[in-house]
Amino acid sequence: MEVNDILKIPKSDNPRIVIIGGGFAGIQMAKMLDKKPVQVVLFDRHNYHTFQPLLYQVATAGLEPDAIAGPLRKIIEKSRNVHFRMAMVNEINTNENTVYTEKGNLQYDYLVIAAGSKTNYFGNYENLKKAFPLKQVPQALDLRSHILQNFEQAVLTSDEEQLNKLLNIVIVGGGPTGVELAGAIGELKKHVMPHDYPELDLSKMNIYLAEGLDRLLAGMSEFADKKAQQYLKKFDVQVKLGSMVTEFDGETVTFKNGEKLTSSTLIWAAGVRGNLIKGMPETSIEKSMYIVDEFNKVINTENIYAVGDNAFMKSDKRPKGYPMLAPVAMQQGENLANNILRKINNKKLKPFKYTNRGTMATIGRNRAIAELPNKIRFGGFFAWIAWMFVHLIQIVGFRSKIVILANWIWNYFTYDRGTRLIIRPYTPPKVEDLKKEEETDR
Repeated sequence: MEVNDILKIPKSDNPRIVIIGGGFAGIQMAKMLDKKPVQVVLFDRHNYHTFQPLLYQVATAGLEPDAIAGPLRKIIEKSRNVHFRMAMVNEINTNENTVYTEKGNLQYDYLVIAAGSKTNYFGNYENLKKAFPLKQVPQALDLRSHILQNFEQAVLTSDEEQLNKLLNIVIVGGGPTGVELAGAIGELKKHVMPHDYPELDLSKMNIYLAEGLDRLLAGMSEFADKKAQQYLKKFDVQVKLGSMVTEFDGETVTFKNGEKLTSSTLIWAAGVRGNLIKGMPETSIEKSMYIVDEFNKVINTENIYAVGDNAFMKSDKRPKGYPMLAPVAMQQGENLANNILRKINNKKLKPFKYTNRGTMATIGRNRAIAELPNKIRFGGFFAWIAWMFVHLIQIVGFRSKIVILANWIWNYFTYDRGTRLIIRPYTPPKVEDLKKEEETDR
């Protein structure tokens, strides 16, 4: 292949693998293909990888963003056959084996779509565009600033209705993100804010967790649901099951049954959908994901693959496909990297088989839920320790592991959150900016 003058990709006689997205699956593939007889080009619109399971801790002043975000170039710095370019892929030309980016175009021999997911408003974005999503580091920082600004304003407010609007927080979505976020905000209310804002009567602060189903943590067992509700109750979180939010205007939250709550903070953690890229066949798409076979190859294509949140791999045993979880993405990325090498060497491919090592969720200090294979379930302190250990070993970079561990130890013994800083004051975006973000959120 010839060198691309704009993107400055070196000339190589080896097959070129283009990976779109520097998430869990993308970086796993880059690592697996390091020093192999292929050329890898990794595209991402950001120059960092985000450890999304801990985004809620950035939003609630528990961690700084650099603790959970690592430079992509640092990850591949010792590699000579992996090249990173910070650019958004806008379109794929399947006939010419070319990706069109905002910086230039590039041909590929194999294309891997690992662009991740974005917030799913289930077709109701127009009525919920003032809600706070939590999928990216800038969104977590916006939410942190917004919450702290509301508290600063509440100190100066004597109007009861305005006070309710500033202090009340509504979280939509009873999955792991929503549950963990509710617990973290409950800890702020119980242990941190009383010291920072002694002037405020925090008994007037209400934290609501709204879930459309009749239980929390639907991907886990009933044991997890009961434990989660038990733990959340200790933080005065009001759980509203069977409650669907249909509208939020920045001041009032409206539910499907007509109920209304006064709040200026609605956090949307109700679901995600895959990032789709223009140019792919419509027959290859279902449920905002690309339909793939057991080798992660997108159907109706020859050399295009999808992994992680972009892949819909359904079977008789899994008619809904695999869950949108980091372990699934990483395992698919590893299997696909090996399969592409096998394909190049004319060897038999291995179908993807997911190894479920368990599911966890934490709800504040000393409280977590762990469900391991063979129906091993437990909660409390030991589950919390296990949750911390698992997340620490998955974090990219030794420095990040040390920083996060130090923050957790400090928070545990001092009941403090050291990053309660309004570095970048939050200003509600304009309508046109919201629309642009929704269209390009990948």
